[in-house]
Amino acid sequence: MTAFVDLPGAPFASRHFNPFAGQDIRTLIQAQARLRADHSYLVWRPFQGPRKAWTYAQFEQTVARFAAGLYARGVREGDRVLVHLDNCPEAIIAWFGCAWMGAVAVTTNARSSADELTYFAEHAACVAGITQPRFADLVAASCKALRWLAITTTDNGDDPGAARPSAAQSFGAIDGEPATLPTRAHDPLAPFSVQYTSGTTSRPKGVLWTHANALWGARINATHQALRADDIHMVTLPLFHTNAQAYSMLAVMWAGATAVVNPRFSASRFWPVSMEEGCTWASVIGFIPRALMDQEVPAHRYRLWGTGVCEPPWDARYKVKTLGWWGMTETITHGTVGLVDLPNASMSMGLPAPEYGIRIEVDGREALPGETGDFLIKGVRGLSLFAEYLNNPQATADSFDSEGWFRTGDRVTLGEDGWLYFADRSKDMLKVGGENVAASEIERVIQLVPGVEEVAIVARKHPMLDEVPVAFVRSLKTGQADREALVAAVTAACAAQLAGFKQPREVRVVEDLPRSTLEKINKAVLRAQLESEQRG
Repeated sequence: MTAFVDLPGAPFASRHFNPFAGQDIRTLIQAQARLRADHSYLVWRPFQGPRKAWTYAQFEQTVARFAAGLYARGVREGDRVLVHLDNCPEAIIAWFGCAWMGAVAVTTNARSSADELTYFAEHAACVAGITQPRFADLVAASCKALRWLAITTTDNGDDPGAARPSAAQSFGAIDGEPATLPTRAHDPLAPFSVQYTSGTTSRPKGVLWTHANALWGARINATHQALRADDIHMVTLPLFHTNAQAYSMLAVMWAGATAVVNPRFSASRFWPVSMEEGCTWASVIGFIPRALMDQEVPAHRYRLWGTGVCEPPWDARYKVKTLGWWGMTETITHGTVGLVDLPNASMSMGLPAPEYGIRIEVDGREALPGETGDFLIKGVRGLSLFAEYLNNPQATADSFDSEGWFRTGDRVTLGEDGWLYFADRSKDMLKVGGENVAASEIERVIQLVPGVEEVAIVARKHPMLDEVPVAFVRSLKTGQADREALVAAVTAACAAQLAGFKQPREVRVVEDLPRSTLEKINKAVLRAQLESEQRG
């Protein structure tokens, strides 16, 4: 069992006085398998190959057999299993199956580099791994301490050809009789899963959820989204992230609804699949409505979409109400959310969710209407907030203030009407196509390139991806040939060590960098420079 960090002022969930006392994820899956046995929980719509579906009863049996297969392979309660997959049914089965057995799934971004995978596997001390043919060589080479590696037989439905694994190494071979699993208490505070999320430190932090966190996410997300048992939820966002995991798969499970899972978002497939499956709900991020602008809007069944802002202008075009919200991996669900049945302030991030404490702080005091300040949230750790940052008690402690408020790193404006409006995020965080990227992660790589004296990563606005990183590199060698060689070296280092979306879209070699107090690099000046260039 993980030893959770006890922080002054930050309450931790009780095992016995808990809305999920005596429960874990098995409780929910088993309950829905009894109540909704013949209703589809999971529908898989690959780009190639046939449609597949699992009823709640079939899903329970599949997950239980996978859990027994893990145990037969030597995985034990509390062990961590690397799950490095793009969207596919195996990603969902592995995530729930690890938790069923008592193991902890460590879900990693499918676009991670070799260096990042090595860090994830070593930091989490993963004992085994699950991946797909396209990533098998990368994972094997990067995660040498894994006892075994299981590989799916397709690449998210696509035929991998010669890369298809042997029967013994295939994902399907993780199979056993559920009766062989040892008896285990239904403990809501047992570790459930780990996601690595970008932060202000040089390396991503592992956000640890408990089973109570997962059940909280299931129940509260379903409530916030007004999900019903007859809803059909379109899932196109990555299953290794909180949005698809909690806002979609867990919420759908709680509601007894159906999730239609796609390998990824496809503008050309979105409407056809939506119509064929009769989808009624979708969680989207900004680039999805933009990518659909050229598509004819059919007479669909969608009643709600969810994204970062309430009722944006595109609602009129798509004939749907968009529910705005704000959340992060550490909160499991939405700290702010719009109203389903009443009008919302357009482009707001909603109102404070009743399950959390919300504070906007300006110079140590609460913000007044019209002011912008630091956004803080209060909940119960291990229940409505994450348990801890894995193996990083200092980062966990630093993320809370003395009164137990969690520092989100975002800045929010309190509207005159009481609605909340996102202002900006911590200036060292970028939002690249829905992915959180810490500037420090990129700077860490570039700083080690010979010839680099200093580096500053800042965001440049992008019409589809929201933001992309630009690197400003100070070097003592500024001749044309030296500049070109340094740009090439920096580009190569980033390509080797960073996922594609984290790599700078431009590298600028400069003789000096703007300074603020204490000689710190003034990134605000660099951002203003990029904005001026884009306007001009």
